[in-house]
Amino acid sequence: MDAWRSAVIQEAQKWLRTPWHHRAKVLGVGVDCAQLLIAAYAGAGIIEDFDTGEYPPDLMLHSEQELFTEWIERYMNPIESPEPGDAVLWKFGRSFSHAAIVVAWPNFIHAYRAEGCVCYGDDRDVYLNRRAKHFYTPKVIP
Repeated sequence: MDAWRSAVIQEAQKWLRTPWHHRAKVLGVGVDCAQLLIAAYAGAGIIEDFDTGEYPPDLMLHSEQELFTEWIERYMNPIESPEPGDAVLWKFGRSFSHAAIVVAWPNFIHAYRAEGCVCYGDDRDVYLNRRAKHFYTPKVIP
């Protein structure tokens, strides 16, 4: 496995058991799925840390705005099949609004509100596998 892929996964693993908290990015205190991706890729030196600005936790219920996709596509390209260290976005509600870091597809790490924390997940879970999804890999590898 490429060193950058291992680094992204290791960064994500640091966040395991961190409580889910909307728009937070404080290790061990709180993080949401968008902020987890930023923390892991920035921590691995793939992207620069950035502020997403405000976004409502239920945007996907009220809007088709693909805000999360816009953030991801600044730094990542769509791909067909994920490898370790790539990202996955699922459609919840009216937009792609949940993300994770692939460990070995279909396994991933995500900040999952339903679990209340950062945890491992499996796309074979009936709640996720029926949803539309997109995969991404970084545009530039340092």
